[in-house]
Amino acid sequence: MVQARHKKSQKVIVAMSGGVDSSVTAALLQERGFDVRGVYMKNWVDPEWPCPWQEERRDAMAVCAKLGIPFETWDFSKEYYDSVTTYMIREYTAGRTPNPDVMCNREIKFKIFLNRALKEGADYIATGHYAKVKSEKLKVKNKEEDRYRLFAGKDTNKDQSYFLWTLTQNELKYCLFPVGEYTKPEVREFARKFDLSTAEKKDSQGICFVGELDVKAFLKTKIPAHEGKIITTSGEIVGTHEGVEFFTIGQRHGIGFGGGRGPLYVVSKDIKNNTLLVGLENSPELYRKEFLISETFWVSGAIPNVPFTAWARARYRAPLKKCTVAPVKESGDFMVTLEEAERAITPGQSLVLYQKNTSEIELLGGGIIFD
Repeated sequence: MVQARHKKSQKVIVAMSGGVDSSVTAALLQERGFDVRGVYMKNWVDPEWPCPWQEERRDAMAVCAKLGIPFETWDFSKEYYDSVTTYMIREYTAGRTPNPDVMCNREIKFKIFLNRALKEGADYIATGHYAKVKSEKLKVKNKEEDRYRLFAGKDTNKDQSYFLWTLTQNELKYCLFPVGEYTKPEVREFARKFDLSTAEKKDSQGICFVGELDVKAFLKTKIPAHEGKIITTSGEIVGTHEGVEFFTIGQRHGIGFGGGRGPLYVVSKDIKNNTLLVGLENSPELYRKEFLISETFWVSGAIPNVPFTAWARARYRAPLKKCTVAPVKESGDFMVTLEEAERAITPGQSLVLYQKNTSEIELLGGGIIFD
């Protein structure tokens, strides 16, 4: 049975991004009796590639002032560069497409930020993610233990559980996601009720706690351009590109048109020969049913009994598709076989696995698409 997992007056540090979701997170927790403190994480500092962190910080500070709660700024810019920015550059250089939001959650929010919050006396941390954590008591060797489960948020259009697949029992026991119980319109209504200055603020479309960075332009300062061929699935050379590292599977922009047949899409990348294989939107080469995942994490902390069936999400907002997951002997990787082919399976991206319960969607874990 799922039980309440906190008591009033406990200390919680909220990661304040300057947006409406984290603002309402702080307000709801304060209303529920928590001792709330707001912290803005300064993650990106590069004068050549500025992000609006000062503006976001001011918005977060204004919300904390309105709520009458303490506010601080924690500078993780060095840690962010070392663990997230270098990861992005490394993955793109290798021809893969990374997911910086997942890595930011794994290395910054739910590792460095969490550890510092606990050292400063917090019982919990909270973020504005649209996801839900529930706990239950389990008997293990005649002893009761708490088990934490992660679910998709109520708002299926805003669900962000996809970005949290690296969280396990070690982190979830300290996490609160209040807005996961509500839809986005309900969250905005709460912001108006609390008279928060972020109530009508637009959602950020950029990288978490960084903003709308022009990734391709940034990468061009890190990866030298080197011209290569664009070849269609029928073998026709239709143009050139500046380097396969700057493209991702399924991409249309910057590729061109296939004569009178319609726009072309990236089907695959040959990093060794620096060539792009392109095809039309319905090209069979764009669809796959089977692929490997590596670097897996499991919410329960243990690998599920394998093989098992689950529902897979191959990219954020992609529809869930039923699949079978089986271990690959000795490698530690897993083979995922979809019942229905998925478009643009992209190495480097996250493959997240879910279980559909009666009324909720539970996250089991996930991995990085390897091949």
